[in-house]
Amino acid sequence: MDTTESNMTNLFLQLGLPAEKHEIADFIRSHQLPEDVRVSEADFLSDSQRQFLREEWVEDADWAIIVDEFNEALHADAVTARVQASS
Repeated sequence: MDTTESNMTNLFLQLGLPAEKHEIADFIRSHQLPEDVRVSEADFLSDSQRQFLREEWVEDADWAIIVDEFNEALHADAVTARVQASS
């Protein structure tokens, strides 16, 4: 049984990405996705990273909430642009 706490830091560690708070923030800021691209399709991730994210989300596994938060964070710019365009 995996007892790793599901949080953003541990997700980044699981993905083999730098996981200090400022590194996570920098990664998210510099890797924004268009609205129609899911994190599990992001070309800046490896095949194994995308597969892990897809499987965890589809299986509604322990990581699913954090994967969803990661996906939302990577779309912040797209959402802001859409809201501004509709104003």
